[in-house]
Amino acid sequence: MLDGFQAGLSWITILRKREAFRRAFDGFDPQHVARYGARDIERLLANAAIIRSRTKIEAAVSGAKLWLQIMEKEPGGFAALIWKFADESTPRPRRRIIADIPAQTPMSEKLSKELRARGFKFCGPVIVYAFAQAIGMVNDHLMSCHRQPICAALQAQPRPR
Repeated sequence: MLDGFQAGLSWITILRKREAFRRAFDGFDPQHVARYGARDIERLLANAAIIRSRTKIEAAVSGAKLWLQIMEKEPGGFAALIWKFADESTPRPRRRIIADIPAQTPMSEKLSKELRARGFKFCGPVIVYAFAQAIGMVNDHLMSCHRQPICAALQAQPRPR
């Protein structure tokens, strides 16, 4: 949800508002968000503590509904759907400088296309790549970062199927 709100904005803006988003969107509980109606959308549009974009708010509500459908109908749920896009045969990049980190990749383009085909909004390849980094599908930590080997070890674990 936060990745969608970040579209066109800096991450620091979203991170500073994260707790306000959490409160405004019922702890990001998709069961609750999927039931939001016009009154809830108006409540969110009046909330100065979050990003007040009607299209992004409506996309979050729609996304919660789509997520619940996937969880109900797809074997392995949403995790299995997205992790099948993580290409296990591709060697993990060894990033040395910030300029080595791409904004998007062929994987994020394919996953973005899949999500858009399913009706998700604000999920272009750049946003999807940032999401993949955040959930550990991609380890873009620089080789000099203390987190790089930890994330590499986590990445080597079995994935949801």
